Amino acid sequence: MKKYITIGREFGSKGKEIAKLVSEKLNIPYYDSEIIDFAAKDSGLSAEFIKENEQKITSGWLYTLLLGSGYSVPGSSGRLNINTQSQTAPLADQVFNAQRNTIIELAKKGPCVFLGRCSDYILRHCEEISREDLLNVFIYADLNFKVKTAIEEGMDPQTAEREVKLIDKRRANHYNTFTERTWGKRDHYDLLLSSSSLGVETAAQIIAEVASK
Repeated sequence: MKKYITIGREFGSKGKEIAKLVSEKLNIPYYDSEIIDFAAKDSGLSAEFIKENEQKITSGWLYTLLLGSGYSVPGSSGRLNINTQSQTAPLADQVFNAQRNTIIELAKKGPCVFLGRCSDYILRHCEEISREDLLNVFIYADLNFKVKTAIEEGMDPQTAEREVKLIDKRRANHYNTFTERTWGKRDHYDLLLSSSSLGVETAAQIIAEVASK
């Protein structure tokens, strides 16, 4: 069985619903916004600060760090002390680092499902996590499906299409900035599923079945 399932998703693809259902089917914890609370407690940054800055683009201080810059602190997990780096790291990098530390610590506790936040890349590059225990999934959907979902969730119908595209662009920029990978590119994931074609239940069932093998 795969111990760790990471689920990246396009906005409006119902990736959150799928991730929650996967955790229920496998009876393992699910982490999304909880990562913000844990990261805030561990780093000393406020939850509000983390939420506001978690997808803001910077010069990529953490990008060079993950590729082996001199900022890294010795240790198998690659964990950094947020307090010692706070004077030199841009704000968004501090946020990314706090969430990265949190994701690794949560994974050490046992099997779980992570939603977004570059968790696929973070765990793939954590020496304490076996690649054999990791299943990286990406959920996508056609634009009409995503816009319909966004409107159902309260987005203004007049601006929904533009907002959906903007949010996806922001997610892609964030992911691409903090990794050397391309958000949504097929060869960076183990499984890519179209929720607009499969539906939430079927997509979740496929992920659960693959993870159980």
